[in-house]
Amino acid sequence: MGRKDRYLVGLDVGTSKVCAIVGELVDDGALDIVGIGVAESRGIRRGVIVNLEAAVESIKKAIEEAELMAGVEVDAVHLSMAGPHIKGFNSRGVIAVAGKSREITRDDVRRAIEAAKAVSLPAGRDILHVLPQDFVVDEQDGIGAPVGMTGARLEVNVHIVTSSTTATQNIVSCVNRAGVHVIDTVIEQIAAAEAVLTQDEKELGVALVDIGGGTTDIAIFERGSLWHTAVIGVGGDHFTSDIAVGLRMPIPDAEKLKRKCGCALSAMVDEDETMDVASVGGRRPRVMARRILSEILQPRAEEIFHLVWDEIRRAGYEKSLNSGIVLTGGGAILEGMPEIAEQIFDLPIRRGAPTGVGGLADHVNSPAFATPVGLVAYGQRNHIVEATRTAGVGAFGRVAGRLRGLFREFF
Repeated sequence: MGRKDRYLVGLDVGTSKVCAIVGELVDDGALDIVGIGVAESRGIRRGVIVNLEAAVESIKKAIEEAELMAGVEVDAVHLSMAGPHIKGFNSRGVIAVAGKSREITRDDVRRAIEAAKAVSLPAGRDILHVLPQDFVVDEQDGIGAPVGMTGARLEVNVHIVTSSTTATQNIVSCVNRAGVHVIDTVIEQIAAAEAVLTQDEKELGVALVDIGGGTTDIAIFERGSLWHTAVIGVGGDHFTSDIAVGLRMPIPDAEKLKRKCGCALSAMVDEDETMDVASVGGRRPRVMARRILSEILQPRAEEIFHLVWDEIRRAGYEKSLNSGIVLTGGGAILEGMPEIAEQIFDLPIRRGAPTGVGGLADHVNSPAFATPVGLVAYGQRNHIVEATRTAGVGAFGRVAGRLRGLFREFF
């Protein structure tokens, strides 16, 4: 492995920030974070480019900062995709097993997945991901890895994620203009799940709720696989605009006040706590009770979680979330969010921060970095799969058991 091949870069182009993370593959197979670049997001709204030049500048700034810290030149990235244009649905593919022995091969699995992909899409939509969930061999269901088994009929259940062709092309074009090649596009939910969810949670049933600046993204895992994705068009920026309107203050000051004094549950704030509130038009700052701020934030937090719960119930997974709900994304940092989520969902709730990485791990130990760190971890998984493929069939047999659920997307 050459020096350049050791580095993987995740680029998260969000509504409120653009973040680039450089990861280094170390000799023992672990992943070290060696570079972090963060820039204020301009020209991007709810995952869609609205000003191309401004977006290119934000991307350049984040990448340059990460390059400087890591001491390497970034020329290719794994890119996150988000926004209301992302849609997911489940599909099923069925094939007859080829060959006289009726032994299922990797080629049979690929054919089954191709059959599941053969769905009619509306004009202007592209498939981003085809994620196998489980296989059925001659009516025997719940099979995770059918290769080597014997049967006449092979079925596969998959989750297909699609996006708007133009929205995808525009964001990839922005990254290319910033002088960087896009290796792969990954939806935010999958990237964040890679960084913050444990395999046990995915097996038992868990919902990942990623509260970004412009949208809240949902992913539901069960039996180790992804079964449902959804995007809600409300996020952290709505908290900021509520503060700006409610307290009559500029939006940049409202954002600072939210981060410094915000609490989503007013019962957690003492009545005698105060805060300084900026004014508009050159007027002098005011001193106000902190609880007033919480009373502005709480209805919006409740709205987001009620919309999430409505989506989970609509999809029919309200009784499947045995591991509860994991909150991540910058919006999850707001004080009181887990507590108010517990009241609404009546399920175990935790904040999800990236785990399983070394190097600058302390600097990315925040829900806000879940997606970019997850992109690098996703790239590392691809790297392992590619290395295993080129190592030959014997090596594949030895490694396959150890990397059991990791191969589902690829084989």
